[in-house]
Amino acid sequence: MRRGVRSVAVLGSIALVVAALAAAFLYQRYEAAGPLTEPVTLVVPKGASVAQIAGLLAGARVLTLPWLFRVAVRLESADGSLRAGEYRFEPGESMRDVLARLREGDVVMHRITVPEGMSSVQVVALLREAEGLGGDIVAPPVEGSLLPETYTYVLGDTRNDLLRRMATAMTAVLDEAWAAREPGLPLASPRDAVILASIVERETALPRERPRVAAVFLNRLRLGMKLQADPTVAYALYGGEPAERPLNLADLQYPSAYNTYVIDGLPAGPIANPGRASLDAVLRPMRSEDLYFVADGTGGHAFARTLDEHQRNVARWRKRNDN
Repeated sequence: MRRGVRSVAVLGSIALVVAALAAAFLYQRYEAAGPLTEPVTLVVPKGASVAQIAGLLAGARVLTLPWLFRVAVRLESADGSLRAGEYRFEPGESMRDVLARLREGDVVMHRITVPEGMSSVQVVALLREAEGLGGDIVAPPVEGSLLPETYTYVLGDTRNDLLRRMATAMTAVLDEAWAAREPGLPLASPRDAVILASIVERETALPRERPRVAAVFLNRLRLGMKLQADPTVAYALYGGEPAERPLNLADLQYPSAYNTYVIDGLPAGPIANPGRASLDAVLRPMRSEDLYFVADGTGGHAFARTLDEHQRNVARWRKRNDN
């Protein structure tokens, strides 16, 4: 009888040792580096069960023991907390890391950059080509209503949602810039500021020139001079699409509420989506008596206070081009 009890006790002890060794082995596999040798991107669909997720991970070689993953999910009471989305798994990620990533919803963040001075037509085209965005654009956004910036989004976000974010960002930036504007500007409303900033944006690609270009146009507005901004003519002709050819003298007479060679004051609306820097340049311009500027042939502009000086600058620019 005692021998039988002793045998049961020995077997029990052996079973405990085996169980402990098995648990230690499985825990080691849970903590160990995974089999991935290259990064892989995997989409976990909404409503996927733990078994389905484990199968996806095993199929992509993120892990090799899907049943152990299911056990770990159960032990950590994570059954209902694994989030759908697009995930990027790195080489060697352990099962623990994979489970943590899925619980935290550490999904892939996509980025899209809207350059300063891009028209709304061009922004729409950019979004339509962007990977991972869903939905059709309900209506083209109003010109000048979007803030050029880099935006992040996740798989499944819609194009219209991103446009709303851009519009909200523009409203916030414009409100802040308008509240801090220099007093006495010849601008009646925040919309006027956006219109002029969009012209500044398209006139120069050099950040250091924006305040000076803005000063020229503000000086002209104060004196009742026509703005005579070439980008407004291009917008009148092409409506935000890329220009098909260089402007000629006949284009400057094109009848349009956007053509600042034929109308007084600001055009009918913005000609692009200006960025923060151009809004700041318009609302807090540099002190200047300049009334003219022309390309200097090096990517920048030559500025002038008088017509005579401006004509000399134009002559130098033409000579440089002829050479």
